Amino acid sequence: MDGAARFITFEGIDGSGKSTQIRRLSTRLESAGIPHVMTREPGGSPGAEEIRRLLVEGDPERWSAETEILLFTAARRDHLEKTIRPALATGRTVISDRFADSTRVYQGATRGDLRRTVDVLHAEMIGREPDLTFILDMDPRAALTRGLGRGNGEERFEEFGLDFQERLRAGFLDLAAEFPERCRVIDAGRDAEAIADDIARTVLEVLA
Repeated sequence: MDGAARFITFEGIDGSGKSTQIRRLSTRLESAGIPHVMTREPGGSPGAEEIRRLLVEGDPERWSAETEILLFTAARRDHLEKTIRPALATGRTVISDRFADSTRVYQGATRGDLRRTVDVLHAEMIGREPDLTFILDMDPRAALTRGLGRGNGEERFEEFGLDFQERLRAGFLDLAAEFPERCRVIDAGRDAEAIADDIARTVLEVLA
């Protein structure tokens, strides 16, 4: 790659440590003097943050998978317009906690055979893929315990239970095989600092 700003995403099951690793990467990039923006989905822009509350709080059965796809796509479009594109256009690398891959797995693969619906909407309304995606992979049981222990009121997807988390893990690993040119599977069951070292090394090579 040519050293320009990049769009980097972190994916994985709930509780796999994405937020921790994103913060650590941000610290590494700041130390290296690399301008960047740290963001998340659903959310990352004022309008998308409003939609986030509809998606991550409340009864697990609150929305059908089809409705979730529409809500996630609406939030993602606002995020793209208001945060991602402007940052990249001014030379800042974007690090996002989730993007379209999460919708492909959560709604497209584990809550019905809706992958084609997700892809059609993505092509029409988003039309952007990350340059680099880290998929944090770990034991679903351990991740679920960690996710439910956060107690932040955003456990709607964790409350679908262990079987759902196991299907998510399989879905993300399938996705990594589908997009090998941009996806890197990271063993997230290790020491957090060792994980951060692996991620930072890869990112700095990409940005060099």
